[in-house]
Amino acid sequence: MKKTISLLLAGFGLATTMANAADLMSVYRDASVYDAQFAAARASLDAGREKLTQGRSGLLPTIGVSANTTWNDTEVTPRTSPTMTYANQYNSNGWTASLTQPLFRWQNWAAYKQGELAAAIAETQFSAAQQDLIVRTAQAYFDVLLAQETVATAAAQKTAITHQLESAKRNFEVGTATITDTHEAQARFDLAVAAELAAQNDLTVKRQALQVLIGKEPDTLKVLKAGAQIGRPQPDDMMKWAETAETGNLSVMQAQAAKEIADQEVGKQRAGHLPTLDIVATYGKSGTGYYAATGTGVDTKATTVGLQLSVPLFAGGAIMSKDREAVALREKARADLDNARRQAALSARQAYLGVTSGLSQVRAYEAAVASSRSALESNQVGYDVGVRINIDVLNAQSQLYDTRQKLTKARFDTLIAQLKLKQAAGNLTEDDLVAINALLE
Repeated sequence: MKKTISLLLAGFGLATTMANAADLMSVYRDASVYDAQFAAARASLDAGREKLTQGRSGLLPTIGVSANTTWNDTEVTPRTSPTMTYANQYNSNGWTASLTQPLFRWQNWAAYKQGELAAAIAETQFSAAQQDLIVRTAQAYFDVLLAQETVATAAAQKTAITHQLESAKRNFEVGTATITDTHEAQARFDLAVAAELAAQNDLTVKRQALQVLIGKEPDTLKVLKAGAQIGRPQPDDMMKWAETAETGNLSVMQAQAAKEIADQEVGKQRAGHLPTLDIVATYGKSGTGYYAATGTGVDTKATTVGLQLSVPLFAGGAIMSKDREAVALREKARADLDNARRQAALSARQAYLGVTSGLSQVRAYEAAVASSRSALESNQVGYDVGVRINIDVLNAQSQLYDTRQKLTKARFDTLIAQLKLKQAAGNLTEDDLVAINALLE
């Protein structure tokens, strides 16, 4: 009996890591460098920041330079003397520098405010990508740990069933048990072999998924400490988390900025009815190789400074149509904002319940593991003295292994739920990952 129990406990310890095993933070650092999805978010941030410069450009002066050169070859024939022809061949050239400074263009001011908001959205989207990377890294990391635990559990269970099968065969040979015990143990052994093969395949899949995230074959990973304590959410109030999510969730912040952009778009389109006023200045120089009044070439310099007023009168109804379109899109943006707030609050509630119910499950499974271990020991003793049959021991073994597996999964799910709760509230940071990393051996 003691040998069987020792093997059982040894199986649970197969996931022990080496001292130089990778931890959650090292995996996250690798993912932040290699992950293609995060790299795309970084490039999108760089592009989004340019929206501010583009919006500001409409408020600043525009300066341009143009130049020309032309070869002229003309023939002049007086009507009074059709036989007389005068040929003129000469070159004319010139250049002009122009400056336009908007004084009043309301649509340009609205475009500038939209550029500010678009840049803010890009920053928020990148922050959301960072939070998503934290959750995806933790999920992939714990998926591998759970798969490793499943393989270790399947191997330990197969070993325990092997000893039970050998015991059943010996008891049958000496006449203290029936062949049924052997058949039952053999059936459980075959199922254990199949379960181990499936667990090994799942571990390979999970390790490949992690490899896609970090760009290399994952090292041995540090496992969760056996006595790791998972704390309750702070504040321990679901409604407060939901209220925080309604304003702090990054999706809500994006929707809020999109709604403000839609507000500016309405003003921008309505500005199509307003006049525009610009300062216009030019300076130019031109030259011609022939001038009729003097019979020789001349050079000319010209400077102009003035105000240019433009008053729109009618554009075929396009401006009014765009105005109505912008108003409709503003209503859509408002509805999207309401939906984002509701979804954020729902996500916060679900994540909060995931943490609290997960903690309750962890405590329940911890008690169940202890009681299942005691039940296995009792059934093993009863089998040895003849008051229990082989199937009782096999069932007790399966119950212990299954409960142990559920306990491990409940712990990992609770940790992921903690990250998702912070993500729903919009305040998930690397420090939260560091806190979970401290729970690893």
